Amino acid sequence: MAKGWEVHGGSLRVYFSYKGELCREPLGLDPTEEHQHYAEGLAATIRHEIKQGTFDYSQRFPDSNKLKHNTVGAWLDLWLPIKERQVAPSTIIGYRRWVERHIRPKWGGVQADRIDALDVEAWTTTELAVLSNKSIKEVLSIFNQVFVLYRQRNRSAFNPVEGVRVTLPDDEDPDPFSLDEIKTFLSTPTHRPGDLNYAAFAIWCGPRPSEALALGWDDVDLDNNLLLIRRAVVLQVYKATKTKRSKRVVDLVKPAREALQRQFELTGHLPPIEIDVLQRDNRTVRKERFRPVFINQATGRPYLDIKQYRKSFWERHIEKTGVRYRGPSNCRHTFASQMLTANADKQWILDQLGHTTEAMLRRKYSKYIREDDRQSRVERANKALGFD
Repeated sequence: MAKGWEVHGGSLRVYFSYKGELCREPLGLDPTEEHQHYAEGLAATIRHEIKQGTFDYSQRFPDSNKLKHNTVGAWLDLWLPIKERQVAPSTIIGYRRWVERHIRPKWGGVQADRIDALDVEAWTTTELAVLSNKSIKEVLSIFNQVFVLYRQRNRSAFNPVEGVRVTLPDDEDPDPFSLDEIKTFLSTPTHRPGDLNYAAFAIWCGPRPSEALALGWDDVDLDNNLLLIRRAVVLQVYKATKTKRSKRVVDLVKPAREALQRQFELTGHLPPIEIDVLQRDNRTVRKERFRPVFINQATGRPYLDIKQYRKSFWERHIEKTGVRYRGPSNCRHTFASQMLTANADKQWILDQLGHTTEAMLRRKYSKYIREDDRQSRVERANKALGFD
């Protein structure tokens, strides 16, 4: 063994330590004395090259299985099935999109240990430059996770993505609908009142779009102005709520309750259907009987993604109203902002939304709508100062 060669399966192979790993490469030679001397010399040469830093694995063993298993493409093929067991189907779809559009075409056939940080930096400023900084960061996050996996096998390996930094722009301010815009949107006539009821409910209750579309009549208690949010639907997959806190009981303010009362006349009589609900472990599936509150009035079937609702109803209706376009996800922002403007209790708003921190409320969802406050803050200030 100390000579750097051994007989395996009736033929010679050399072995050597490279980057902290014992490597064995078959030579395809019979173990004759002449071939043994050759193998011993080759092993000595390889050890010298490794010591000098000149060893090139692909030149010495171009057909090595080790090389095939060491390409970025091979590590991507290992990483993706692992992530499939860990994340939601909608998330893995996004991962696959970034992998197949950007990572594999550039790096799939490259040896993982041949990539350095400068290569990655150059990539972000050339091929990836067409993407937004947020998208670049998502691509690099995936690439980094692949190298984290690679280092679990090759513990001394360098991660070329680790030091690459992408600066994100400041978050855009929330852009909620004003009361006048809400009134215009909800009062514009339509032959699809059920789809308009969805908008009214979403604006005045504030669920995530995926949660609102997965709402069932068994989750609604109109007598006590309450409803239970316990599932969501994204890209045709029903699933448990995003987090444990996202499963919550919320209160119904008057316009949200009225929207559900109108909707009950349209869908409250529909028979239940059986659906598969993916649990938060992203593996367990439970069957549930589901009486959908909101359906696509054009098809009579439940919406399976907010994009369906946007394309089927929202875009045409908002164009008809003349209200400046914002997508249906803006309903959640509008609820938070209208409640903040009305000086509602912030903890109550957080509970309604399924969040924990006021910082999240202000940063992501809410904005004080000055035009809707009707001078009330000035009036409250005058009263507090004794000037009323």
